[in-house]
Amino acid sequence: MSERIKGLFSFVKSKSFFKQVGIAIAGVLIFVFLLQWWLGVTTNHGQKIQVPNLDKLSLAEVEKKLNEFDLEYVVIDSASFNPNYPKKSVIEQNPEAGDFVKEKRKIYLTLNPSKYRDVEVPDLNGRTRRQATTHLRSIGFIVGDKVTWVKDLGKDVVRGLKFEGKRIEAGIKIPKQSTINLILGDGNGG
Repeated sequence: MSERIKGLFSFVKSKSFFKQVGIAIAGVLIFVFLLQWWLGVTTNHGQKIQVPNLDKLSLAEVEKKLNEFDLEYVVIDSASFNPNYPKKSVIEQNPEAGDFVKEKRKIYLTLNPSKYRDVEVPDLNGRTRRQATTHLRSIGFIVGDKVTWVKDLGKDVVRGLKFEGKRIEAGIKIPKQSTINLILGDGNGG
């Protein structure tokens, strides 16, 4: 056993051992240097492209603008209709305008739909004016002030609904934010 230990110590002290350790250290340093250089080239390290503001732009305008910067886009969603934005225009983007990215980066877009989504008209027949008004507003309709009065025993009791001047039935779908006018009983019999 002591022969082995003596042999190990003599090998560690030899020029051959130090030569092998030197080669190993040089190899690791060269590998790390080449890896850093390769990563810098393939990941475009240090490159910065400032993301443009795409707010309120159409998809055609977005594509043209992003092609100038060698960026790509993906439409991920359409939000609730916002009347302050043009139809089918960008409402949100990620990364946001002003952020820095590298070329070929995808910009994720949320678009404004072309109209409000359609909502089913509830059955409000027999409800009071106040109940009907509250219910219609809560699901996104506007209650108009053009009330149609019909002969009925109940005063201010809903006897129908009108949309764009025509009587509508419960269950049909019309766009959210549409104005619905009430048909109410006058309380004078019937």
